[in-house]
Amino acid sequence: MLDGLDRLPVPQRDALRTVFGVSAGPAPDRLFVGLAVLNLLSEVAEERALICVVDDEQWLDRASAQVLAFVARRLDAESVGLVFAARVPSDELAELPELVVEGLPEADARALLDAALTGPLDTRVRDQIVAETRAIRWRWWSCPAA
Repeated sequence: MLDGLDRLPVPQRDALRTVFGVSAGPAPDRLFVGLAVLNLLSEVAEERALICVVDDEQWLDRASAQVLAFVARRLDAESVGLVFAARVPSDELAELPELVVEGLPEADARALLDAALTGPLDTRVRDQIVAETRAIRWRWWSCPAA
């Protein structure tokens, strides 16, 4: 989406260029970064519905989580869905609607894993994968698609 930078207002464009290391400069104002991300997503959504998935949200740096939360709270009229998956949700996304998705029962998890595999898997590795997928907490913000 960075090819759309030139269509952004100068402060937003400069903020994103700095954040992505395209241009040098001091840390930009998060408001400009948030508005730039929101505008880029909105432009793409004018052409087609868009869903953005952020996996392992708990590993985002605080500034990135704040920008994405800013964007998520302002997607009311856009054809954009923003989904966050986190084992331990951050405080930045606390006000967003939440859906808790629990892991499958062990037998079902093993059956699903077996169906997805194309080759043999060591039993200990299979047990580890099944154990690690017990419960995932999803925070989501979804807007109606046009």
